Amino acid sequence: MNDHPLVAILMGSDSDLPVMAGCARVLAEYQIAYQVRVLSAHRTPEAATHFAREAVAQGLRVIVAGAGGAAHLAGVMAAHTTLPVIGVPLASSPLSGFDALLSTVQMPPGVPVATVGVGPMGAANAGHLAAGILALSDPGLAQKLAERRQRMTDEVLAQSRDLPARMTQINMTDKDGKSKGYQGLIDKDKAAELEKLSQRVRTPEQAK
Repeated sequence: MNDHPLVAILMGSDSDLPVMAGCARVLAEYQIAYQVRVLSAHRTPEAATHFAREAVAQGLRVIVAGAGGAAHLAGVMAAHTTLPVIGVPLASSPLSGFDALLSTVQMPPGVPVATVGVGPMGAANAGHLAAGILALSDPGLAQKLAERRQRMTDEVLAQSRDLPARMTQINMTDKDGKSKGYQGLIDKDKAAELEKLSQRVRTPEQAK
């Protein structure tokens, strides 16, 4: 791993750290060096502006900014640097992040912020998106992304293999985990049909 930070993870308050840590975990998986800072578009406007203007000189390649409420941090970053800025809306207000989502995503033409989803999933995807941006000039990182995608594909396809057995188990068990048989759950005719169907169900892998 290159020890020089390529990605900056910014947040408006240290209370956002548990969510934004999801971005850091993803970057660590890809062995991408990053730095973490608390900056507020409203409470530390000069420091935030200075950071954005010096980001290129500091060797940063991508900025990830998470904020809730009015959520202008990502927009301020994008206004003062030409680096890619990824915005993570955070659910820190009574509006559950909807206000932050609109504040982050509705940027004027020419000053874009790549906005991901609200909260933990968005923070994680910010890490993956940052990795994808860096991979454009890093073949080794591009290979890591491709391998991860393949693992995801394999894991999802594997979930189908035992579905027939699991379906039978679910339909044959009551909420206390005791076997009731189909007759204990549905009427006799439907039970017979389901019993026959369960014997015919096969995944594509089992049918080969």
